[in-house]
Amino acid sequence: MKKTILVICSAVLMAACNNTTNNTAKDMNTLTFNEKQASCISAIACYEAQGNLGKLAESINNGLDNGLTISQIKEALSQLYAYTGFPRSLNALGTLQKVVADRDAKGLKTELGEDASPLPSNYDALKQGTDVQTKLSGQPFNYDFCPAEDYYLKAHLFGDIFARNNLTHADRELITVSALSGLENVMPQLQAHVRGALNMGVTEEQLRNIPNSLRENGLSIEASRCEAAIAMAVDGKTDVVCAQSQWPIGEPNTAYAQYFIGNSYLAPMDGGMVNVSFEPGCRNNWHIHHNMVQVLVCVSGRGWYQEWGKDPVALVPGVVIAIPEGVKHWHGAAADSWMQHLTYHTDVKDNPSNEWLEAVDDEWYGQLK
Repeated sequence: MKKTILVICSAVLMAACNNTTNNTAKDMNTLTFNEKQASCISAIACYEAQGNLGKLAESINNGLDNGLTISQIKEALSQLYAYTGFPRSLNALGTLQKVVADRDAKGLKTELGEDASPLPSNYDALKQGTDVQTKLSGQPFNYDFCPAEDYYLKAHLFGDIFARNNLTHADRELITVSALSGLENVMPQLQAHVRGALNMGVTEEQLRNIPNSLRENGLSIEASRCEAAIAMAVDGKTDVVCAQSQWPIGEPNTAYAQYFIGNSYLAPMDGGMVNVSFEPGCRNNWHIHHNMVQVLVCVSGRGWYQEWGKDPVALVPGVVIAIPEGVKHWHGAAADSWMQHLTYHTDVKDNPSNEWLEAVDDEWYGQLK
């Protein structure tokens, strides 16, 4: 009897050890999705980020039909709260729950999948997260301006969340890039995670397939945004096509970023003109040009121009605005559209200058249609 018990205990111990070994040996720097599953999880992440629950439900069903497990999708939606917020993450998890219940009622095959392994007793979230963040960023990163945020990033996001091994680090970065492609005004973070995806084991081919996956799932603008981020972050290009425009984006407008809400980009053109690209919702502050006239030529998208005390003027391709010297005004994209305009100055006199003033009121801007 003692011998039997010993054999059983030995077998259980070996099984436990084998399970631990398999989890430990799991390559966290390899994408575990096949091509079709990667396409499905990209759509799921992007629709989660946008809060489009109807399309999200369709994408979840498609993913489950193509072999994604409940555990993988649940983990992806849980992780995304760190990028898109708790409300959207919780709504998405609720959508997953409804989809699974509906499939069960219909007798459709749905794989549960494996949950993450328990963390070891000596697990150090801050150390683990710091190591992961350093690898993802390609260098140590410390957000000294806000130590609390720095701790949350290291110990929680890149520590506790990335330590869960039912998704690899490569899986998580593909999900993050796909989600951020669905959000406006986060191009710097999208570019950072494009580079991070490569650092965490996503191959360049797999990375460049993300826009294709988004486009296949009806997310064409989001695909273009992802392509632009890859072109800038990986290829080092500055003549990137903006959304579906043929005009280049150029470089981030860092020199004047303090006078803009949202992200804008500058692309110098021939003849002294500059093409300015505004992401959806981006606009500059009220300002005045002294001793010069500014000319705007809208070439792509849709936006607004307004002089102080006057009604806004819609900017669409072909509209030309000559802004008189000394007139207080602002211009920028519509809330739901990119906008690009060429700009140059004429009638330039001695000592030309810009006088930057207050930001455009958010509530008032939000009422523009």
